Amino acid sequence: MDLFFRIAIKGGGCSGFQYDFSFDLNRNEDDLKHDNILIDKNSANLLKGSEVDFVEELVGSSFKINNPQSKSSCGCGVSFSL
Repeated sequence: MDLFFRIAIKGGGCSGFQYDFSFDLNRNEDDLKHDNILIDKNSANLLKGSEVDFVEELVGSSFKINNPQSKSSCGCGVSFSL
C-alpha cells in the first residue's frame, strides 16, 4: 500500500484560491505522479512553473509555493488570486 502526498488547488480563502496539502492512499485517473507526489490535472495547470519548498520558521514549519501565475496573495501565504 502506497501513501501519496497530494498537492491541490481549491477555491476559497480570502484571495479566491488556496493550496491544499494532504495524504492520500488512492491515485485517480487524472492524477499526475512524480515519485510519491500526486497533482490532479486541473491543479497542475494552475501550478505550471511553480516551485515547492519546505520552510522552517519561528512560527512553524510549512510548505511554501512560489507560483509565477499568482497575481496576488494574502498575508498568510496560503490564499492567492490568478
